[in-house]
Amino acid sequence: MLKKIAVLALPQMAPFEFGVICEVFGIDRSDTGGPVFDFHVVAAEPGPIRTKLGFDIIVDKDLTEAEDADLIAVPAYYFGEIDPRITRLLRDAEARGAWILSVCSGAFVLAEAGILDGRRSTTHWMYTDRLTRDFPQTTVDPDVLFVEDRHVITGAGTAAGIDACLHLVRTELGAAAANVIARRMVVPPQRDGGQAQFIEAPVPERQSDSFAGVTTWMLENLAADLPVDVLAAKAHMSERTFARRFRAEMGATPAAWLNRQRLIRAQHLLERTDFGLEQIAAEAGFGSSAVMRHHFLKVLHTTPNAYRNTFSCTGEPAMAAM
Repeated sequence: MLKKIAVLALPQMAPFEFGVICEVFGIDRSDTGGPVFDFHVVAAEPGPIRTKLGFDIIVDKDLTEAEDADLIAVPAYYFGEIDPRITRLLRDAEARGAWILSVCSGAFVLAEAGILDGRRSTTHWMYTDRLTRDFPQTTVDPDVLFVEDRHVITGAGTAAGIDACLHLVRTELGAAAANVIARRMVVPPQRDGGQAQFIEAPVPERQSDSFAGVTTWMLENLAADLPVDVLAAKAHMSERTFARRFRAEMGATPAAWLNRQRLIRAQHLLERTDFGLEQIAAEAGFGSSAVMRHHFLKVLHTTPNAYRNTFSCTGEPAMAAM
């Protein structure tokens, strides 16, 4: 049973991600039928803990308070040195079968302690390559909101930490308990961990501006059919040269880059308009809602309608595909 919770306060931690853990587990919601946890904030050295934003959080409990916790949670932090007492605490918690949860770059603390060795994991998309490089013993999934692997949960950036925490509450205490917390926090009660991190992933930095004109033109004409021969002609190159140089400079094939831009356009239209799915598919360049649905499932692991239900800013109900 999930009862005693300890969240680590780390020097240079991110206050929002720290606050996410405190919000989910630290508030008494018994007046609305929610769970009550024995919640503690602990630090290797009690006293003022300086956050990344330059203000201090005063912590009065040391790590001994976490030695029998059912969950030890680790917020995001900015890659400072980890106190060996913390890594020892996490290893002991793993050995006794306690839950361990990280949010965002907190996964690096777990990795440093060896907790992620042989496990799947995730972190914020900005840091997945670094986690893979620095800790090859873990299998990093760069796309998902969170990963649970044998009592260890790693969450992606910021809001995905809420999903990871609610997933644990749901797993241990049931959907009703998680729903009470979600309702009070005004967040969706459940987003599947396999759902993709909905980010407009930055295009790899170009080595030159040789494709600036053609990529701008591609973005202005997403609704059109844009085969390689048309793009190569626009760039005044042979098809083979265009394909080779585009991949070298843009970090993706022309088709893959174009497909990602179409997904971003479709996401924007789903969020900001009440257009029907066929119209959105046409404007984004997918041609039909069936093709658009295929690409959403393949890349984002959700459907266009499900995406709209979660992220729409229009206040209108989702429109079914016509």
